[in-house]
Amino acid sequence: MRRKVWTTSPWFLVIAILLFAMSAFTFQYNFILSCAEIAVGIASVFFVVISRIRLKKYIDKTVSSTISNISDINQTYLERFKMPVVVVGKFGDILWSNSRFKKQLCLGRNPVNENITVYLGSKTVDEAADSDVLEIYFDGHHYAVYCTASDEGYVFFFIDNTHYSTIAKKFNETQKSVALIVFDNREQFSNDSEEDTVAVVTEVENKLLRFAIDNGALYKRLPSNKYMIIFDKIHLDKIIAEKFPILKEIRTIKYNDREATISVGIGADCDSIVESEQKARKALDMSLGRGGDQVAIMRGDNYEFFGGVSAGIERMSKVRTRVVATSISRVISESDRVLIMGHRFSDLDCIGAAAGLQPVIENGFKKNCRIVIDKETSMAQSLINHVEAEKKNIFITVEEGLKFITPKTLLIIVDTHIPNVVESPEILEKSKRTVVIDHHRKMVNYIDNAIVFFHEPTSSSACEMVAELITYLGENYCSKLQAEAMLSGIMLDTKNFVLRTGVRTFEAAAFLRKKGADTVETKRLFSSSLEIHKEKYKIVDSAEISRGCAVAVTDTISENIRLICAQAADELLTIDGVDAGFVIFKSADGTVNISARSYGKLNVQVVMEALGGGGHQNMAATQLGKITLKEAKDTLLTVIENIIKS
Repeated sequence: MRRKVWTTSPWFLVIAILLFAMSAFTFQYNFILSCAEIAVGIASVFFVVISRIRLKKYIDKTVSSTISNISDINQTYLERFKMPVVVVGKFGDILWSNSRFKKQLCLGRNPVNENITVYLGSKTVDEAADSDVLEIYFDGHHYAVYCTASDEGYVFFFIDNTHYSTIAKKFNETQKSVALIVFDNREQFSNDSEEDTVAVVTEVENKLLRFAIDNGALYKRLPSNKYMIIFDKIHLDKIIAEKFPILKEIRTIKYNDREATISVGIGADCDSIVESEQKARKALDMSLGRGGDQVAIMRGDNYEFFGGVSAGIERMSKVRTRVVATSISRVISESDRVLIMGHRFSDLDCIGAAAGLQPVIENGFKKNCRIVIDKETSMAQSLINHVEAEKKNIFITVEEGLKFITPKTLLIIVDTHIPNVVESPEILEKSKRTVVIDHHRKMVNYIDNAIVFFHEPTSSSACEMVAELITYLGENYCSKLQAEAMLSGIMLDTKNFVLRTGVRTFEAAAFLRKKGADTVETKRLFSSSLEIHKEKYKIVDSAEISRGCAVAVTDTISENIRLICAQAADELLTIDGVDAGFVIFKSADGTVNISARSYGKLNVQVVMEALGGGGHQNMAATQLGKITLKEAKDTLLTVIENIIKS
């Protein structure tokens, strides 16, 4: 089409006229040259005339053919359309437009010979023709563009929906999202004088009120230490982009070396404010289940998390433990037998919690109770041997566990709440009655069909939780052996009472000591071979330190590689200037794993969760699949860098 437009250009006629003028001048000097110039001029005029005739036929044919393709309407009818209409050739050239197109999109000028893509934004003619409707923004207006195609060209209809798109945008921006907020550690400040407590609570509430006002939101104080803020979507999107600065503002409120924190749950992108409030409740439960001091946003069935850098706030009251113990007692009594199962690659905390519960259930409730364990992959072989030395046949295999289950069998999951991490997902799926006891920060894909879900992310270990439960379930059935098993789990997860220890941790340890736990015997459970020590320090020696993080990579293949790397990660924390330790290794099947430890300055649970894993603020892990160790290291360092920057 561009060639046709050029040949009919007035400039071509100007050249022809110049040639005739030159031939008149040349005739005086050279007759042959003059005749040649006249011939070229005549040929040019002839060519232009023929081209214009062909172009007119092309336009008429295309317009007629294209228009006839839409219900045999004619050009006059299209002119009367109450919307802009344009007929386009197969090369994208505009051949005809009605007056409304000229007025609304061309400021009154004739667009013939222009290319239609000027009015389609970044879309090509073929893309516009293939789409059912094309939404474009042109000259301050929103248009819905519809296209009808024929063999010769296209007809485009431009419907101005600026008014409706503006309404839709305003509706979207003002869509309501409910945020439910809890003052996490108000209990900690309640031990101070009444005036000081009121001052702290007032300051928290003032900051929340100012936060709501600054973002055009509705603020409401609720009973039970809760608050509600209702945001417009446009303001919520802005706060999300800023990563919820209110979390940092609340942490600036300090008294007696304690800083205030809040947990927030938000239901976003909901059809109604009622649905938003319901999802906000679920999101708040998730935020609290992950240790507090963070925001959880629920969109559909998915969650987004912000914050979570502080250590969890210890719950001082044991009322919930007593209530949970009553519920578990009832469920056990209604069952014919009980299975206890932990996570894959079980450790001292997992086995210790299971070994602590087993005699209480079997002797106190007179129920046949067994522990499902894979001894070959367990990292608590020393504790298993210690328990079996006194009592045989309490540990069974996965195959035996599947045969053990009946419709009334109760399955108790300890030290995990994630379905695909348990020792046997098949047993979990087969069981109709489940109880969960765990202390790890709550993950999105948790076991959601449990009869009792006892989850305390502020507890040091599953053994601490079980020790508290036993005081209500039947402490007389806890022997010296079981006490040592549970004490070993507490010592493992607290790094010998250094990390995540609260008042209730020492109360549980004191209870176990009273039940006969020998600290020397318990410490022997942590003993390992000389080979393990050598491999551990070889890994530590290979570590590189960057921004307070020690990262070690090993290609060692060993049946004890998980235990070795877990201990190596712990050992990295003893290096001066190291806040977190990471060990990257391959398991026997070629899967790359990362074991992470921290003293709390860097939340390794957040780091591992970004890589598909999880755990606790000070102890976490993940599996990355079958990639190279270098790829795993590069990915880990990128995630750490992003988290530190944020």
